[in-house]
Amino acid sequence: MRLFQKHFCAVAISLWAVSPGSARLLVEPTLHIKPEAGSGRVALTLDACGGKTDTRILSALVENKIPATIFVTGIWLKHNAAAVEIMRAHPDLFELENHGGRHLPAVDTPQKIYGIRSAGSPQAVLAEVESGAAALAVTGEPAPKWFRGATAEYSPSAIAMIRKLGFKIAGFSINGDGGSLLGAKETARRIAAANDGDVIIAHINQPTHAAGEGVVQGLLALKAKGLTFVRLDDADGVGNEGTTD
Repeated sequence: MRLFQKHFCAVAISLWAVSPGSARLLVEPTLHIKPEAGSGRVALTLDACGGKTDTRILSALVENKIPATIFVTGIWLKHNAAAVEIMRAHPDLFELENHGGRHLPAVDTPQKIYGIRSAGSPQAVLAEVESGAAALAVTGEPAPKWFRGATAEYSPSAIAMIRKLGFKIAGFSINGDGGSLLGAKETARRIAAANDGDVIIAHINQPTHAAGEGVVQGLLALKAKGLTFVRLDDADGVGNEGTTD
């Protein structure tokens, strides 16, 4: 899919986008946090794949005191020092986690997912995960505990390798912005529909896309409904496909 360009973090919507021969080999894990009595809580996760920072989203999170887990690549960290400093200045809001060193799908066989070439071998998957963690270490952030691969698609054997490295793998239950390709209205609708226990995925690296406006609108709608936002480290996340157990 040519719309998914370099440094663009496409979130998989269905497996038909992968070639038919390889689709059955890949999984797209889900993740939920344990429900809580009362108005409920949700976990917001934002991918920073490459490119720049959507300050509409970042500013809204700070101004409204909305916690978020940010999955950053080594590529994004190199070019967004100012945004990283803002996040580090608000440790109560932001948790930075591992999105890989080069934004390569954690798939250990050669193929393309949404036009992005996979890591392609077990060694390359390990290098992608470890280089992402190393890039985060340079910022002075605590060692990451979670990993999310590019495209959110994995080969089962890669999941096993990543788990052996000590990382939990972050799936999601709501695809908020369709890889940042959706319009503001649809993005806002999807996010505002989140319920207690949902894990939302969206993107914070596409400042020119209309989806960013919708992310803000959807989050403010959830806040107005009284839902509480939590980071992944502050909640018990339960994923399928062996991603968290």
